[in-house]
Amino acid sequence: MTSRVSKGEATRQAVLDEATRTAARLGLAGLTIGSLAARLELSKSGLFAHFKSKESLQLQVLERARDLFSEEVVRPALKAPRGEQRVRALFEHWLHTIMDGGSECLFVSASAEFDDQPGPVRDQLVRDHRDFADSVAQMFRTGIAEGQFRPDADAEQFAHDLHSVMLGFFHACRLLNDPKAELRARHAFEALIDAVRVTSRVT
Repeated sequence: MTSRVSKGEATRQAVLDEATRTAARLGLAGLTIGSLAARLELSKSGLFAHFKSKESLQLQVLERARDLFSEEVVRPALKAPRGEQRVRALFEHWLHTIMDGGSECLFVSASAEFDDQPGPVRDQLVRDHRDFADSVAQMFRTGIAEGQFRPDADAEQFAHDLHSVMLGFFHACRLLNDPKAELRARHAFEALIDAVRVTSRVT
């Protein structure tokens, strides 16, 4: 019994990984159990047993993308020293996951797809974005506590501004194929840091 459960879970994870990659390219709305079964050469009934509905599949894909983004961006940043170095690490990992076509692609496309479609998928997207914004703000607050950022700086505003920079970079890099996209994003990030720094630049 244990081996069968483990095999079933392994299959589910493999399907979710493929579904997440597909959704990053094509969007969540176009992701169906039937199309996924055909792509993986699995039975539609077998996949339905795992996911039950298209909406359930979409929610589980979002969960997998969230875990991947944490692995690619958040956890590596948390290994850096508190304060400016941690915020810089977050920026660098976030930048590279966009350039590499990582999990950020799915969140950007899904936000455009579901921004005016009430329901569980949109609700989960809202929670994911707010949770991440809170995490960025908290990283910034540790910089204030360390005496590296101005004590009167607004952590929520910094999180908002950094997200705006990264969205701009996403479109410049992936849609416009702007050869200066990375340079412009780095320039914008340095401007954000310069505006809130109270200590000498961390190297």
